[in-house]
Amino acid sequence: MNVHFIAIGGSAMHNLALALHQKGYHVTGSDDTIFEPSKSRLEAKGLLPQSFGWFPEKITSKLDAIVSGMHAKADNPELLKAQELGLKIYSYPEFLYEQSKDKTRVVIGGSHGKTTITSMILHVMHYHEKDVDYMVGAQLEGFDVMVKLTKDNDFIVLEGDEYLSSPIDRRPKFHLYKPNIALLSGIAWDHINVFPTYENYVEQFAIFIDSIVQGGSINYNEEDPEVKRVVEASENPIRKLPYRTPEYRVENGQTLLATPEGDLPIEIFGEHNLNNLAGAKWICQHMGVDEDDFYEAIATFKGASKRLEKIAESPKSVAYKDFAHSPSKVEATTKAVKEQYENRTLLACLELHTYSSLNAEFLKEYKGALDDADIAVVFYSPHAVEIKQLEEVTHEQIAKAFQRDDLIIYTNPKDFQDYLFQQDFDNKALLLMSSGNYGGLDFDEIAQVIQ
Repeated sequence: MNVHFIAIGGSAMHNLALALHQKGYHVTGSDDTIFEPSKSRLEAKGLLPQSFGWFPEKITSKLDAIVSGMHAKADNPELLKAQELGLKIYSYPEFLYEQSKDKTRVVIGGSHGKTTITSMILHVMHYHEKDVDYMVGAQLEGFDVMVKLTKDNDFIVLEGDEYLSSPIDRRPKFHLYKPNIALLSGIAWDHINVFPTYENYVEQFAIFIDSIVQGGSINYNEEDPEVKRVVEASENPIRKLPYRTPEYRVENGQTLLATPEGDLPIEIFGEHNLNNLAGAKWICQHMGVDEDDFYEAIATFKGASKRLEKIAESPKSVAYKDFAHSPSKVEATTKAVKEQYENRTLLACLELHTYSSLNAEFLKEYKGALDDADIAVVFYSPHAVEIKQLEEVTHEQIAKAFQRDDLIIYTNPKDFQDYLFQQDFDNKALLLMSSGNYGGLDFDEIAQVIQ
């Protein structure tokens, strides 16, 4: 099968291209620029385009399918040529569904936790040498790629993102997978640039639940009132299986999970991660892993990349970075680190970087999000606000939104970095939360100051 990728360099797109190449397909692609690590990974398999740019002459009737990424706009020359020739054009999630129509599709959805839960499931399967297909949004320890597709595996585990499928397909990705087994971890307004109202955002999850195939099932976090309401209101004839945070305790910085066989020391921590673990356990049981085997495997799970990832530690200090940026994720992550290191001063730094977080109206959703931090710092770049063509966000608006009198706010990357590297980290826990890099912060340098 000949497949051409328009915008092959994206994180998700290049992983799908590598998976199809591994499966034996003939893969080609184009992009106007490709960054690392996509560039090296494509080059290693002979899939890197010879020249950057869009080349309509690459699009011929010999192609069996076109996969169009989010970076390819509706007027992309290659996309227009494909439409002119009447070729089959897929969005990324459409093509994943096409590849998994004959498999049992396990889809993990939710505003937060979906990458971690998907990673937990895959870790358990890998530990017990159970081979499954998958698509996950983070690089995992022990896994070479983020997408795997085979002809023979019965199960495919898919991280169900609610963001749009492509510029010409405005449906959320997770509406297209038609799960046999689903999970919904939480609902907290996000992607305000696409879903301008809370009600419109929540509606996408109701559609997701209704897309589960008849006779299928959904495991849902009953501690999230919106999840509980939306799932229980659905008239889809599926099994509805609630889960909740298991009992656990923290002793001398070690999280101990209560199990039928006694307390189990685990690598991850935080109430939100224990809640994720409960959901992952249910899904693994659906996939044939019994409870004892799940606990044995999950004890060695250290987390997904950029999700509460420890970047430095000394006897008296520790530093974590986390992808958290939405209000609910920031609150849960801050609370988790404070609970784990309750006798240390928690310095929590948040970069406002996304469309939602830099929206003056959305900012009020951050009320209380940093309350568990002993010292709270917010960084944002006025230049990023300009690039995203948003209204100016002021110090006063941020201070009012978080409702914390001692909030420290920086807009200059150098000033923020100077502040950070001048800190005395003795008996401190540092938490860096962002989907960006604070205007150029070198995270490797953090290890040098955590002594």
